[in-house]
Parts: sequence; C-alpha cells; structure tokens
Amino acid sequence: MMSKNVVAQSPLQRNSVASLDHKLAMAKRCSHEGVVAGAKAAALATIATAIPTLASARMLPWARANLNHTAQALIISTVAGAAYFIVADKTVLATARKNSFRSSPSSNREA
Repeated sequence: MMSKNVVAQSPLQRNSVASLDHKLAMAKRCSHEGVVAGAKAAALATIATAIPTLASARMLPWARANLNHTAQALIISTVAGAAYFIVADKTVLATARKNSFRSSPSSNREA
C-alpha cells in the first residue's frame, strides 16, 4: 500500500523539491506585493478621479447634460482598474527582477 507522502530518495531530488518550494514561496510573495501595491494605487486613483468627475458633473453644463451617474461611475472605475493592473504588474516584475538578481550566481551579474 502506497502512502500519500512522497519522500525524495536522492539528494538531487531533495534539492529540486526544496528549490521548487523556494520558487513557489517567492512567487507568492511577489504576487502578494503586487496586489497590495495595486490596491493602494487603485484607492488613490479612485479619489483622484472621483473629485474632478463629480465636481465637473455638477458645475459644467455639458457634463451635467451628458454624464449621468452610470457614466460617472464608469469613468471612475475604469481609472481605478487601470491603475490597479498597471501598478500590480510593474511591482510583480520589479520584485521578480530583484529576486532573480539576488539568487543568481555572481558570474551572471556582469550584464
């Protein structure tokens, strides 16, 4: 009867499993940092967009006539979503790049 826990038999297998666990942990940390940075950027973009959008919808005659509540919400949420994805992507890539340089051998850093 086979057990569900697989134990690596050779040192090579043990190192590769440890390496994969380390890579998985680094990927989770990179993505978590991206989510946090993206959420902060989205919150800031929401506030920075909502104030002029709502103010112009009340003060400017063209905006008052053409921007209903749905249009205003669409403008604000589009900017917030774009800010989230742009900042999260840049943060994940920057963190991954930093970690790849940190974990690479010193001979590859000359580039």
